[in-house]
Amino acid sequence: MEASFLKLATLTGCFLGKEALKLATLKTFLRQARENIVYKEYLNQLNINSKDISAIEDIPFMPIEFFKHHRVVTGQGLETRIFESSGTTGSQPSKHFILDDRIYEESLVQGFQKFFGDPSEWCFLALLPSYLERPNSSLIFMMNHLISLSSHPLSGFYLNNLDELAAKLTLLEESGQKTMLIGVTFALLDLAEQHPMPLKNTIIVETGGMKGRRHEITRDELHALLKSAFQIESVCSEYGMTELLSQAWSTGNGIYHSPPWMKILIRDPYDPFRRMPDGKSGGIDVIDLANQFSCSFIQTQDLGLKHRDDSFEVLGRFDNSELRGCNLLL
Repeated sequence: MEASFLKLATLTGCFLGKEALKLATLKTFLRQARENIVYKEYLNQLNINSKDISAIEDIPFMPIEFFKHHRVVTGQGLETRIFESSGTTGSQPSKHFILDDRIYEESLVQGFQKFFGDPSEWCFLALLPSYLERPNSSLIFMMNHLISLSSHPLSGFYLNNLDELAAKLTLLEESGQKTMLIGVTFALLDLAEQHPMPLKNTIIVETGGMKGRRHEITRDELHALLKSAFQIESVCSEYGMTELLSQAWSTGNGIYHSPPWMKILIRDPYDPFRRMPDGKSGGIDVIDLANQFSCSFIQTQDLGLKHRDDSFEVLGRFDNSELRGCNLLL
């Protein structure tokens, strides 16, 4: 596994163009089509010979629901941890079996550096009360690792003490410290209502999630409220999920950018094997080459559209969560 990890680290740091991405993606596909029992059976049910696939656009993406009912693993390794989704009441959570933590850490750090610079220069304030109750959350793992890389003593998690958080934000602003406040929607709105203040050295990253705590609002409404309360020009967002080991980031306006080893494709919402052109909305499919030991080709339940520069937007979710094709193995 050591060799595979170092190989991925080289890939993530050295993509120079589309051809390199294509070769790495097709190589990963062929290996997972052989060594991932769940994905292999899915391809068999579709009557697809992996050797006939020569273009990224033709790769079949595995419905994300499979992570709810199967151990999706490539190879024979043993998991070092299991990431688990929160799910809704009464629903089956997704489980992502992680065979090597270092791949997630490598992907996270290099992706963060691409969009925000060196993590050691930041103070991280994680306002994630609902996630702290879930030790197997990939988001908690992500923030734990970023906090461990931060050199600032105020970096840490904040549960429900908004007064303490506001006081520390004030101190950080006065010192000119570069700060990232990352939080779930309902907690950020609580902070905005109780402690509005101008933030000049702090960026806010929302991860979504009302969890029944508040009336659902649109992302535009959320960002407008946060921009007004904190007198900031934009609100950032993170796009990640339990089943992925990479994150896309938006630095404002709801436009996400992915690291080179993570690619977004848009599928026809009525035909999961037909691709939509740039600018047309449909289902989001994700290539995540950090998923070397699970499945790198995930058909999500999200709706979105992709732009010509490979940036993308997330428009919502499918009303019917059980997407076509997912019953092949259930």
